[in-house]
Amino acid sequence: MNGHAATVRDLARQRRLRRLELTVNRRLDGLLHGRYLGLLPAPGSEPAGSREYRPGEDEVRRMDWSVTARTTVPHVRTVEADRELTTWALVDATPSMDFGTAELEKRELAVAAVAAVGFLTAGLGNRLGAHLLTNDGVRRFPARTGRTPLLGLLRTLLDVPRGVPATAPVSLADGLAGLHRSARRRGLVVVVSDFLDGLPDDGVAGASGAPPDWERPLRRLAARHQVLAVAVSDPRERELPDVGLITLVDPESGRRREVSTSSRRLRERYAAAAAAQRLAVARAVRRSGAAYLPLSTERDWVADIVRHVFVQRRLAGAARPGGAA
Repeated sequence: MNGHAATVRDLARQRRLRRLELTVNRRLDGLLHGRYLGLLPAPGSEPAGSREYRPGEDEVRRMDWSVTARTTVPHVRTVEADRELTTWALVDATPSMDFGTAELEKRELAVAAVAAVGFLTAGLGNRLGAHLLTNDGVRRFPARTGRTPLLGLLRTLLDVPRGVPATAPVSLADGLAGLHRSARRRGLVVVVSDFLDGLPDDGVAGASGAPPDWERPLRRLAARHQVLAVAVSDPRERELPDVGLITLVDPESGRRREVSTSSRRLRERYAAAAAAQRLAVARAVRRSGAAYLPLSTERDWVADIVRHVFVQRRLAGAARPGGAA
């Protein structure tokens, strides 16, 4: 009986992954033409010469100091697209991701985001690797080419045990630092998390003047790689419904608290604090130099990804010489 149940579960999981792959290939790949323009269009990392520095457009970290010293005019390095792309995914699979009140749980939305990255960058020698943050440590997947390793990664994400006591939890900050040490060659890094870990005691990064613990390692990662931070959330993390007395449980610590949602004042304070928290997280991500993509369990995640890519392309086009204003 147990073997039969396991077989049925495996078949259901295979169907989910197949539907996910078809969704990415039909809805995303058809709209996002060009593999190197994918989720984060950028010039690449292969050296291609230098040009004069343009204030307000160019990053100081791309300064070509040797040419600047030789010509006495500030220059920046120019690069061209890599022939092969190495993508790393840092995925939060801790208990806070096992929550959802809409069509998807946050964990399932994280799987969808990783699938979008994997299927869109697959092929042509491109490689995908991953670090999964779980309650019992970090699970590392070496960067490999092909569809089979990607499907294996997605299956592992879906199968991360739930409700298991923490034995060796790893913070998001430590996970980012570990990936920075491992991924030495420049590439694309996609961080998928709810970014609730490492916030100050007041729960709102910036409200107390203290940045989140993960901001500094994220900044170091973005100095070497092109980084996309995918922040997943659920509508019940943004506002409470009026349903009377409920018990709230912290999935990370197990702490419980009874709350009367019939209080309008409490609901308003909750919504205001949640909005401030989301804004502070977005600002911390952008200060680090990473791109920010919010996804929610009640929204069409495909449409949100497409919208993000079009905005990135428009900004990239405006920054190039002769681009749109």
